[in-house]
Amino acid sequence: MVLETLLISTTLKTVGIVGSTLWLIPLILAGVTTYVNYSRLDPEAPVIDVHNIHKDYDFIVVGGGSAGAVVASRLSEISKWKVLLLEAGPDENEISDVPSLAAYLQLSKLDWTYKTEYTGKACLGMKNGRCNWPRGKVLGGSSVLNYMLYVRGNKHDYDLWEQLGNPGWNYDNVLKYFKKSEDNRNPYLAKTPYHSKGGLLTIQESPWRTPLVVAFLEAGLEMGYPIRDINGAEQAGFMIAQGTIRRGSRCSTAKAFLRPIRLRKNIHVALNAHVTRILINPSTMRAFGVEFVRNGRKQVVLARKEVILSAGSINTPQIMMLSGIGPKLELQKHGIPVLKELPVGENLQDHVAMGGLTFRVDKPVSIVQDRFQAIAMTMNYIINEKGPMTTLGGVEGLAFVNTYLGNRSWPDIQFHMAPASINSDAGARVRKVLGITDELYNTVYRPIANQDVYTLMPLLLRPRSRGWVRLRNKSPFSAPLINANYFDDPIDVKTLVEGAKIAINISEAKAFKKFGSRLHSIPFPNCRQYEFTSDKYWECHIRTISMTVYHPVGTCKMGPAWDQSAVVDPRLRVYGVSGLRVIDASIMPTIPSGNTNAPAIMVGEKGADLVKEDWLGRTSSV
Repeated sequence: MVLETLLISTTLKTVGIVGSTLWLIPLILAGVTTYVNYSRLDPEAPVIDVHNIHKDYDFIVVGGGSAGAVVASRLSEISKWKVLLLEAGPDENEISDVPSLAAYLQLSKLDWTYKTEYTGKACLGMKNGRCNWPRGKVLGGSSVLNYMLYVRGNKHDYDLWEQLGNPGWNYDNVLKYFKKSEDNRNPYLAKTPYHSKGGLLTIQESPWRTPLVVAFLEAGLEMGYPIRDINGAEQAGFMIAQGTIRRGSRCSTAKAFLRPIRLRKNIHVALNAHVTRILINPSTMRAFGVEFVRNGRKQVVLARKEVILSAGSINTPQIMMLSGIGPKLELQKHGIPVLKELPVGENLQDHVAMGGLTFRVDKPVSIVQDRFQAIAMTMNYIINEKGPMTTLGGVEGLAFVNTYLGNRSWPDIQFHMAPASINSDAGARVRKVLGITDELYNTVYRPIANQDVYTLMPLLLRPRSRGWVRLRNKSPFSAPLINANYFDDPIDVKTLVEGAKIAINISEAKAFKKFGSRLHSIPFPNCRQYEFTSDKYWECHIRTISMTVYHPVGTCKMGPAWDQSAVVDPRLRVYGVSGLRVIDASIMPTIPSGNTNAPAIMVGEKGADLVKEDWLGRTSSV
């Protein structure tokens, strides 16, 4: 979670120019050289930002993120259909192409810069008790800001979706769509029944890693877990992380699905186009167009067939409520006419994690800010497509394990293993991205600044707690209210406490002991009333550094007509509003057991096929 911030801080520090405007030099160096070699590093040129928008299209896709880019690309495969993709943010840039610079995109113009509401139950070590929730405001969406981890979830997740009344969403069905996208460049995986080659989305391991991830795998074996493909037949086990990278550079959905079709005549992409509402005829209850603001000017474009919302789990419900679709009392509170009452914005789920669990080592095997030579590191990345700048946001290893509250075939805890922690950049960037208070950082992490450490971060795979997204006001330019509602159900924090204890067991394996591994033992200042390492202490730690893993889902829940909590049907059509469909992570009835970017892309693939089936009367193309 933190290594990418550390690497850029390392770059700045090692050339001795922190504190002056010259700190931009490494960024400029990486950006310019990437641009100069663009045709070699990425043969697809950026998309064309269309300014002369037609008055109408067959399909209007709102949001060009992890799912929306897929939907627009796939629909434009039908040459007779005219497709418009509206994206609120700009295009990717050369810096976003570099995996290790991800954190410098957070809190930037490419980020919606959302924060959760204060609850007093979580995020207590963050400023004002609110967690940062980065969301991509850029073509490619959060696939541009994320840590690139490619994880599909557990087969039981999707079988459950079908059991909840959603035919066609079982594991065997969705596996076809995971494979449809995939171009897996690991030879030992690509030939298995669970993976494929030749898709648009490139999947690889980072070409660079530390010795600590090898110890992580060995520790898993000591604990009785196999080293396996966690996206294969079984999930429980340990693995070197795979990610959406291509030759060492980020492979966002914009790069994978939109750049290759940039010259296709029947698709237009409009950037910096902020959608303000969906136009709905109140007499027929049909969506017929979209209103958006671009360059300070309000515009309207009409849809002959459908409007497709792919704005993500935060913005999709916001746009729907602004358009008069949502909870009656919520809309009336803001003076918005109620066109269709639906539980929009409810059912919010996220993978909350225990941040800051730090293990010290005595050997120089982790990432510290003074160890790398910035120029050499940058040139190795540019020339050889290798080195620390290719890291998957700092996460080198993944594991899925079960506490006594779960079961072996459906793990309830995931670990992200990273060869760094909050202390590793001496407070230069990591604590700012996370929003950690000065008191917490100075007490716990400053005393070990720049020392060798690693992190095992347990995250809760299937939270029982549910949050919500609501309107702050009726302005489409105001950030919505986000209540993650972490730990509303006490079983959630209890499960994470068990995850913390498993993490400590992993750190005590022989494989880690050879590095002098031990738990960093300075207690959190707000948790000193509890015995260190007791269950009560770990609960306090978890509530203090409660970290999002950037996986919000579920706010426009998919379900059968009899499900009163459902917003869309199993074909992703909005109940009671014709011509309007939702295709993004907000439709997920329950959160998948793993990182959600790959499942969001899968939803985009399957959703596009559902549209084709409904309008062309033919069966799926996979």
